[in-house]
Amino acid sequence: MVQVAQRGPTVSVLAYEGMSVFEVGIVTEVFGLPRPEFDVPWYELTVCAERPGSVRVIGGASLHTPHGLDAFTAADTVIVPGVPDVGADSLPELVAALRRAHRRGARIVSICSGAFALAGAGLLDGRRATTHWRYAERFRQRYPGVDLNPDVLYIDDGNVLTSAGSAAGLDLCLHIVRRDYGAAIANAIARRLVVQPHRDGGQAQFIEAPVTADPADERVAASMAWALAHLAEAITIDALARQAHMSARSYLRHFTRATGTTPIRWLIHQRIQASLALLETTGTPIEKIAEAVGFDTAVTYRHHFTHTMQTSPSAYRRAFHTGNAADQQAPSNKQPASSLR
Repeated sequence: MVQVAQRGPTVSVLAYEGMSVFEVGIVTEVFGLPRPEFDVPWYELTVCAERPGSVRVIGGASLHTPHGLDAFTAADTVIVPGVPDVGADSLPELVAALRRAHRRGARIVSICSGAFALAGAGLLDGRRATTHWRYAERFRQRYPGVDLNPDVLYIDDGNVLTSAGSAAGLDLCLHIVRRDYGAAIANAIARRLVVQPHRDGGQAQFIEAPVTADPADERVAASMAWALAHLAEAITIDALARQAHMSARSYLRHFTRATGTTPIRWLIHQRIQASLALLETTGTPIEKIAEAVGFDTAVTYRHHFTHTMQTSPSAYRRAFHTGNAADQQAPSNKQPASSLR
């Protein structure tokens, strides 16, 4: 009997006049390349335009696609990677297409200035959203009904997701993979792209920030690598500072400048990320997982997990557990839990 291959989720991305190919390239890299090694029905990507045909891009080249707004609207996930002019209204045809996709239940995604198209279609009214920090004030003036937060890399507001500048679109695309297929596959994609599976902090750390070559940053990076290798142990700021050969006060200053966050927030985030694979692939009790990744108590772990992931560890497990290794257990941890919590 012939088996029919299972169809993967469909994704469409909108090409527009004068765009950078990087914006479409982000989406293509994550959703368009075949991934047979994962043994899951991978995404089916379609590059579309407002009208089928050639689309001029930066550098004098043209991108040709036979797919117009009908194909764009029909996908499970619809992505607007930017707009030609943040001061102009989107074409009525695009506005109508986005509204149709939203009514149909598609997941609507914007990257960078693409949030202007979503807002122009009314899809962000009363919702949390973000866009590139350069456009934040203009966005607020045009769309006061949107709860704009320009300090984050992306915002997941259910079936409408927005990201900051172009590179933050990569963070959001990896987040979508994590939602659809779990942390292990998202992390594998990130490794192949040679990027972090999830960047802590937000785009505020990049606003008009000077580029420096401070040797202290290398020492901070070394202390972070040490912390990742000792997550289950008691880690204090003094211990991190010693690893960086700094005073605690200097370490705090250099760490915040280099990462855009504090050592405590960073460490909490890393411990939560480390717990995801255990929730997805093992049947280890929540209390044991909390201990294995360095939280003092399960109550503390649940508090930080819910704040970060906007769901509880148990709900996350129900949504993402693979069911292939429910009898596996997290590694035994005899070390004291961290004082950073």
